[in-house]
Amino acid sequence: MGARAALVTGAGRGIGAGIAARLLADGYRVVGADLSFPEAPDGLEWAATGDLTAASFRDSLVTGTLSRCGRIDVLVNNAGVSVARRGDLLEVTPDSWERVLGVNLTGTMFLTQAVARAMTAQVPVAGRRGDIVNLGSLNSWMASPDRVEYCVSKAGVSMLTQVYAARLAGDLIRVNEVRPGVIQTPMTAVAQEKYDALIAAGAFPIARWGQPGDVADAVAMLCSDALAYTTGQVIHVDGGFHIPVL
Repeated sequence: MGARAALVTGAGRGIGAGIAARLLADGYRVVGADLSFPEAPDGLEWAATGDLTAASFRDSLVTGTLSRCGRIDVLVNNAGVSVARRGDLLEVTPDSWERVLGVNLTGTMFLTQAVARAMTAQVPVAGRRGDIVNLGSLNSWMASPDRVEYCVSKAGVSMLTQVYAARLAGDLIRVNEVRPGVIQTPMTAVAQEKYDALIAAGAFPIARWGQPGDVADAVAMLCSDALAYTTGQVIHVDGGFHIPVL
């Protein structure tokens, strides 16, 4: 058996590129998927360019990864988009809603389904057939009325984690969620002043921006041989922002 194989979506930049780089450093063969790859790490087995809302691309991504690597040991569902324009909840359009939920939720649902089918057919290695890690968000639980589409999509990803964890545990597949807070990426750059002010005001017990590497560390742990009795779990990577403080 050769190196374990990982499929990372949204691997072309930001958090996804950081996760792909970390898994490569840990010895995985890594396939990345994204619309483009401006920040992709060197060493990808395949940089697959396409739209995860398209069933044809999801199918080709799974079959292409299997043909190159022989199996898929890890799926990291990182790909996601925010709203094109923040605005009043009462002005949200169907096009915006469908775009965000299509990428963040529908794409995640059906890529996970396709990969899970492949994983269940694999011979177990080190007591399991695979690991799936979904990237949630602090907006999985915290409402932002100026981007309801994103909030609902990430709340849905959290529930997908739970239902897939329950369904796949008997097939020796662990499914967990990493829930980033404010991570310094191109997606959060549009709200830098807002988050700088929150950090300065003490809203984050660890008073700094998170980095893609912080998220990658959590993903790598969940994909490792550790936590053998853990599935359906959420790991907050948010500097303690989720802690209720009176």
